[in-house]
Amino acid sequence: MQKVNTLAAALLFAIGGSLTMAPVANAAEKCPIEKRQSKAVGQSSAKKVQKSFEAYQEGNIDEAIAVLLEASPRDDFDKAYIARMLGNFYAEKNQMGTAIKYLKQAVDADILGGTDHGATLRLYADLLIQEKKFKESIPYYYEWMKFTCKEDAQVYRRIGIAYSELKEWDKVLGVVDKGLAISTKPDKGLYQMKLTAYFNKKDYKNAIKVLETMVPLFQQDGRLWVQLAQFYLMTESYEKSLATYHLAYMNGFLETAANITRLSQLLAQNGSPYRAAKIYEKHMKSGLIKEDEKTLSILGGFYHNAKELKEAAEYYGKAADVNNDGKLYLKQARLLTLREQHKAAIPVLKKALAAGGVSEGEVEFELALAYLGTKQYKAAYNACLKAAKDEKTKRTANSYLAYIKEKARIYNVAL
Repeated sequence: MQKVNTLAAALLFAIGGSLTMAPVANAAEKCPIEKRQSKAVGQSSAKKVQKSFEAYQEGNIDEAIAVLLEASPRDDFDKAYIARMLGNFYAEKNQMGTAIKYLKQAVDADILGGTDHGATLRLYADLLIQEKKFKESIPYYYEWMKFTCKEDAQVYRRIGIAYSELKEWDKVLGVVDKGLAISTKPDKGLYQMKLTAYFNKKDYKNAIKVLETMVPLFQQDGRLWVQLAQFYLMTESYEKSLATYHLAYMNGFLETAANITRLSQLLAQNGSPYRAAKIYEKHMKSGLIKEDEKTLSILGGFYHNAKELKEAAEYYGKAADVNNDGKLYLKQARLLTLREQHKAAIPVLKKALAAGGVSEGEVEFELALAYLGTKQYKAAYNACLKAAKDEKTKRTANSYLAYIKEKARIYNVAL
């Protein structure tokens, strides 16, 4: 809410005497606020105004209101002036409904002096918007501009807020552009309003243009970097999204687990899975990213894509341990086998079988390979027989049975 800072001066002036506007050569060229003469309230009203103002100066706003309510002004100007005072006082007491009632009387009278009428128009519009009377506020802001012959970026911003609440996005864009055109310095609020309008119109390309303007202007606002990266992602501009996320990260603007995850995923998808893994791991160790089955599995996936099989197996195992997940144990075991850690793979595969949720044939076949790697031919043969009973692994397992038999024969092992 905008308070009228010149209230005290205005009241003193009204009590003390009138002001005559300086004569001009051509009054038609003057702005309405300049043409509107100010004058003092009548003698009987002046006493009440004086007493009320003294109470207000002493900090007794309730007494100031009570004195004005006792007044019985007959003159239209006096009525409007006292209504304006009451509106200001009630606004200070945060009784906005009553403040609006009295300010409307003063505004509708359209009789106060130029400065007073202009200030009352502005305050009335501000209170309307504060009380969510958005549609009603708009014409009074335009009336204020017409009466004062001023364009104000903050007034356009408030009109934009009203149109935003009414979801009239094209009108929002119109007033925002007017506000930006007259702003003496970049107005983040107006730009943000423009961005919101384009977003709600689903015009993402123009939303990106707004953000591309905002980021250089407000470089320290990390949220803008993230928003720009997200919009690039929405429009499938993956390289731009990655570049923006990475710059935001380097500047310390990625402060949430979700943003670190997006950066890591984009790095992995664009050929840098190892960097993705290291960044993700760093922030997991710092506590920003919570360790759970999902995040540990994601980290395992990054290392897997980077062909860092040792780390991948380690994190798949940790992920599997959280909820005894058979599929993750199977992933871990396969990587151990690839690294020729056959002995280590065997207990992991047994965990996978015990946990369930996996194809027994696949696990038995992996066990057969692990047993082969440790030259346990009888165990390998039995595991392969079990795998041959599963339709998923029947063909492959049968092809290995002969190989295992031959190995057992060579090493003189009875099957």
